[in-house]
Amino acid sequence: MTRLLILILCLGFVAACESGGGDVLQNPTTDGGTDGSGGGTTDETPIDSVRGTPDLPPGTTNPSPNSQIVRREERDEETGGGYATNIRYLNDEGQDEFFVDNIAFDGNNVYTRGDPVTGVAQLGSFAVYEGAETTTDPVTGTTLRTFTYRAIYGRSTNGETEFAIVRSGSYVDYGFGGFVYQRNGFDDDGNAVRLVLPDEGDARYTGDYAGIRVFTGRGGLEYVDGDAEIIVDFKDFNEGNRGVALFVSNRRIYDINGTDVTRDYLTALERGDQSGDGTSNRTIIPETDDEGNPVLPTIRPVISPDDADANGEVAGEVFEITEFDNGDVLESGEGTYYAIISGDDAGEIVGVLVMTGDDPRFTDSTYQETGGFIVYRR
Repeated sequence: MTRLLILILCLGFVAACESGGGDVLQNPTTDGGTDGSGGGTTDETPIDSVRGTPDLPPGTTNPSPNSQIVRREERDEETGGGYATNIRYLNDEGQDEFFVDNIAFDGNNVYTRGDPVTGVAQLGSFAVYEGAETTTDPVTGTTLRTFTYRAIYGRSTNGETEFAIVRSGSYVDYGFGGFVYQRNGFDDDGNAVRLVLPDEGDARYTGDYAGIRVFTGRGGLEYVDGDAEIIVDFKDFNEGNRGVALFVSNRRIYDINGTDVTRDYLTALERGDQSGDGTSNRTIIPETDDEGNPVLPTIRPVISPDDADANGEVAGEVFEITEFDNGDVLESGEGTYYAIISGDDAGEIVGVLVMTGDDPRFTDSTYQETGGFIVYRR
């Protein structure tokens, strides 16, 4: 039975006090490949994979290098992940909106672009959307509060790949949400998208990263952004596999209103090991971005010979290590990332990572960071 997710009490059922639009995600290819993209099929059954750990998320069941591939977060009845479905970007009338289905108490399922003055509208090259704050009872006209939902949408410069992430800050748990990432059947110019995967040489990909953090033990949500880098060794490993390494650096945290709280977070992380008199025994070795801003420790990969396959799909593990001046290290996060390579020249990669760890600012609280990235071969 689905475990009940605990709501923040002040956001219960109380009256307020006072999509041309295309899918985000283009429709999955149906049997027969009538859209010219190769005939992959899509359902909700997780992939039965021999790739080892981790498995690919649910989605396209018969992928190929020449097919559209769609992956979505697997539904988790314990955490609420994977419940968001039918995610679509709506702009047929210039409205710049998002549609998200199967998430209760998010108004009329339509999310609008964040306010750049009072909130967050953009993280790097990716757009941020907000669920409605109120809704109206169609019978009585009563105005009711909704829950806090946010979405991040990223689309590559040529439209070959895209991703979307939906998360809620209204649960004393991670709450309901979901993610989708995909290689499309056609690019923005109407050309069929395919992958020609090299079998020699190495390549470096760089681009933007943006995500949402939600928590257990407390409500609320935060944003995070940074830089993503992927290194691919196309010639090794052997037997059709490729070596893939993902790094996410220069990450900064923002509260729901866009205020940078990275320094406060790092201070709490440093105080995680204290002596009896309340003074820290060690200092974090600082990392900064090009402008001198403090940033979170870099997310690093676990390298495995079966991370990538011939269809350009990648799944691997990641971790975050905090280093201190006395030589200590702390694993401050761990998780999994998923990605798809695209293009005749394997020119871009789209993906999503999910990482969890203890939140040092609060007792008995953990964070879940879900971030998306699109990187280009440089």
